[in-house]
Amino acid sequence: MRKLTHTQAVLLMVAVTMMWSIAGVVTRQLEHARSFEITFWRSFFTVVSLLVILPFFQGREVFARIRNGNAAFWVSGLCWSVMFTAFMVALTLTSVANVLVTMAVGPFLTALMARIFIGHRIPARTWAAILVAGGGIGYMYAAQVSGGQVAGTLVALCVPLAGAVNWTVVQRSHARGLDVDLVPAVLVGAVASTLATLPLAMPLQASAHDIGLLAVLGLVQLAIPCALSVVCARVLKAPEIALLALLEIIFGILLAWVGADEVPSQTVLAGGALVIGALVTNELVGWRRRA
Repeated sequence: MRKLTHTQAVLLMVAVTMMWSIAGVVTRQLEHARSFEITFWRSFFTVVSLLVILPFFQGREVFARIRNGNAAFWVSGLCWSVMFTAFMVALTLTSVANVLVTMAVGPFLTALMARIFIGHRIPARTWAAILVAGGGIGYMYAAQVSGGQVAGTLVALCVPLAGAVNWTVVQRSHARGLDVDLVPAVLVGAVASTLATLPLAMPLQASAHDIGLLAVLGLVQLAIPCALSVVCARVLKAPEIALLALLEIIFGILLAWVGADEVPSQTVLAGGALVIGALVTNELVGWRRRA
């Protein structure tokens, strides 16, 4: 596949975030599928989709690379499985806005984990951003504890935590001269998520309508944008991707609001503003200094 221009990569990344953002509104249209069954079907259709997409993007030798994957590759796959499972379960326990805002702390958790385990230096601006974002999440937690609905946010927090572990393991492996191909690792994660959630999903109750929607999630919301985001990453710098990825939060909340009448609470909006504002400011300041 030919290399994209910068403008093409930006537009493609915007399209990727739009595809990512449909999970919440589609989940709200399900009739009978619940909790782990939702995760099972989404992961299953992701596996089926990637088995077709991966050879197209990387050739049939991708399966040999999976068989010969190193320890970091398999840890990455496990992290992806946690992210897949926790994300969909969280959507069944709390609002779409709450899940997406909680996931937005991922870059900060990654920075902290990289500092602890790899020794990456954290700039003063990032420490300040971490404190502000932590305050925003803490405010959301406090409101939910008083309302007895904290479980969904705790499950959602597993997504950025697993993502931080994933990134740290990959970076540490790369520093040792061992690269990890993340897209095949996504396939491993989807397989693990499918196998792990099948027993918990029994008895299966999804209607044909539900299975059709979950097939759309597996293909359009996960498999395709995952592959396309890797293509974008070859052109865009990390701060650009981090900023563009925030569009998933905006698109996701708007879609759930318009398509499922799920109005975000004032608490989520206030906490989310702190989290997103901290991330945008940190990335823009860092980007400007590097330039």
